[in-house]
Amino acid sequence: MSLIVCDPREAEQMIARRQELGLDGHDEVWEGVYMMSPLADDTHQDIVGGFNSVLQIVIAWPGLGNVRPGVNLSDQVQDWTKNYRVPDVVVFLLDNPARNCFTHWVGGPDFGIEVVSEGDRSRQKLVFYAKVGTRELLLVDRYPWALELYALKRKKLRLVGRSTLDDPVWLKSKVVPLAFRLVAGEARPVIEVTQPGRDEPWLV
Repeated sequence: MSLIVCDPREAEQMIARRQELGLDGHDEVWEGVYMMSPLADDTHQDIVGGFNSVLQIVIAWPGLGNVRPGVNLSDQVQDWTKNYRVPDVVVFLLDNPARNCFTHWVGGPDFGIEVVSEGDRSRQKLVFYAKVGTRELLLVDRYPWALELYALKRKKLRLVGRSTLDDPVWLKSKVVPLAFRLVAGEARPVIEVTQPGRDEPWLV
């Protein structure tokens, strides 16, 4: 179900109320249109936390770049609140030209992760991510479960591989030294993350 609010005063009150309650952490603005994102459930947060931890170990702690569990990502230095997205996890390697404006980043990350929540528009954000220069994006779908790895080619993020429970192929990143695949787990499917030279994979 979609809701269109045509009364600007009512819209301002709704946004202010979400901010007051702390419900706006993943809200975005798409070319001036305010997007109220679904609340992240426990599984979503568990996946984001797991990926963030692995990337901290592999990228941030060795001093190879910056890892963030969600940032405001825009294509504008000024008036950035008129157009921004909030990926779940991002990696900016040291030679990345993106600019940290502290309230937001301008320019694409080297590697990003989007975890799909029911009713969100994660796939529709790929056009924006490509526009700002995101080199790779891992999309974690849960409806049904699948991993999709996209790479920037000819100014578009194009699907380069898909891992499912029926076909748990490894998806190897060309940007970060990691590979990913989806496998069965006890409570839910889990994501195996491996690094060259590491004996056991991390389980996210």
